[in-house]
Amino acid sequence: MRNRWTGWKNYGGIFDIDARKNRLEKLQAQSALSDFWNNQEEAQAVLKEINNLKDWTDAWDSLHEKIEESLLMFGMVEEEEDEAALADLSRDADQIEKDLDNLELRRMLGGEDDSSDAIVTIHPGAGGTESQDWAEMLFRMYTRFFQQKGFSFDVLDLQSGEEAGLKSVTLEVSGEYAYGYLKAEAGVHRLVRISPFDSNKRRHTSFASVFVYPEVEENIEVNINPSDLRIDTYRASGAGGQHVNKTSSAVRITHIPTGLVVQCQSERSQHQNKANAMKILLSRLYQKKKEEESKRLEAIEKNKKEIAWGSQIRSYVFQPYTLVKDHRTNVETSDIQKVMDGFLDPFVKGYLLEYS
Repeated sequence: MRNRWTGWKNYGGIFDIDARKNRLEKLQAQSALSDFWNNQEEAQAVLKEINNLKDWTDAWDSLHEKIEESLLMFGMVEEEEDEAALADLSRDADQIEKDLDNLELRRMLGGEDDSSDAIVTIHPGAGGTESQDWAEMLFRMYTRFFQQKGFSFDVLDLQSGEEAGLKSVTLEVSGEYAYGYLKAEAGVHRLVRISPFDSNKRRHTSFASVFVYPEVEENIEVNINPSDLRIDTYRASGAGGQHVNKTSSAVRITHIPTGLVVQCQSERSQHQNKANAMKILLSRLYQKKKEEESKRLEAIEKNKKEIAWGSQIRSYVFQPYTLVKDHRTNVETSDIQKVMDGFLDPFVKGYLLEYS
């Protein structure tokens, strides 16, 4: 057990704590200068970095203190051969290990947009009702994942299928490192099961795509010329009572230069639907801009796989056996019900270890 705690003390180097503390001291000195607030935008960026660094260093200092205290206590109870105290220390060690794992996961969530909120869209593939039902199953899975992570979410747009399932759904997900976690889910998801819609009980394969974009803050520069937009209004459809069918509250926005189309009908107010649709468009244009930049770095990052339609990232097999397998990382489990109830942590962590 002593070696276990002693080994953990080396994590300070893994987490670059000394470098983070040096950077924090430098920024804190900068924030104390009399002209610090002359440039508001730069000052806000510095304060944001200071808070991020303090979160890191405070978390490490707290853990390091616990490790030192546990080592000291271990030395005392080891001599006395106090079995009850040793059992308590073992439980403390388990908790420290969990806290270190969480900090390690946070280290992997160090991308430019990882701390952002996220826009998530689910679309069924070809196959009508089968794929639309699969899209709704994924929607349910993700809402449970959000709840487990403490994320809040709003449905910005939802199009119900004609018989069952969903034609599409777009969500705004808010929470600590929401995009960092959810970027692991972007791609094509494949389902194999005995179809509940097939009277002959045959096995069917269905596909649905999940798109994930970082939500763009208002101060991020993404220029949208109003003349490049075509804004259409129409009557909302689906659940929501009589009101949704009486007024043209739903909004569809087309960005003419790129051909991107977004829509929103979740609110009664046309003004709110337009604001939400613009939020989605801004995020998608920002993602498109990032993708164009990443193409220029393709030669450097050739080890990173492109996630595209027709190349599933994960398969969910219900029959003739149960298996969920991520094809990028080979992480798999036979407990498919647990996965469909939102337990995605092993897949997310596997992705972050492979691609971060």
